[in-house]
Amino acid sequence: MKCINRRRLLLACSASAAFLPVRAFATARLLTPPATEGPFYPDLLPLDTDNDLVTIAPGAEPASGEIFHLYGRVTDLSGKPKTAHRIEIWQCDANGVYRHSGDTGRGTFDPRFQGFGIATTARDGGYRFRTIALVSYPGRTPHIHFKVKSPNGPVFTSQLYLSGHPQNESDFLFGRLGSDAAKQAASVRLTAAPELDPGAVKGIFDIVLG
Repeated sequence: MKCINRRRLLLACSASAAFLPVRAFATARLLTPPATEGPFYPDLLPLDTDNDLVTIAPGAEPASGEIFHLYGRVTDLSGKPKTAHRIEIWQCDANGVYRHSGDTGRGTFDPRFQGFGIATTARDGGYRFRTIALVSYPGRTPHIHFKVKSPNGPVFTSQLYLSGHPQNESDFLFGRLGSDAAKQAASVRLTAAPELDPGAVKGIFDIVLG
């Protein structure tokens, strides 16, 4: 019952910002830098594509990995919310394997992990995902891919990184971001979140579009 209630709460967050903590935006906003989609956008989407990537169905065994609650808001540079925008995220599982038929060199994809999720921003631009913490694999620092699709069609694609991770500076795509400001705008800082899930972490990532 606890798992079902948590899942219902997460799904409700796609349509309501009430679950998001009250947080004022910084006065100076930084545009989120764009990035490549990468080769592993899922070529076979899971049947379940909600914003909880950890538990595919109520009562199911959770995916391997540290639970990560990712939330924030999507706005323009002035702070105006981007309402009813669709956010997609996709990432590798705890062993560094993507939900993609072409990713065959690092093992078998965790069938308990959704690997891909969707949320829709609320009236204040708020969104939330329950997923697993970012992990690295050979050649890449930990990251999550994401797309923001506006109701009018434009699509923004980028990648999210861990603030201060020691592998960041050797990652070729992170290095392409250039300035420290751009790297900051593409990164999230994690803090402990035992109030959400045992042993979980959380992070606020605001997406600022031009």
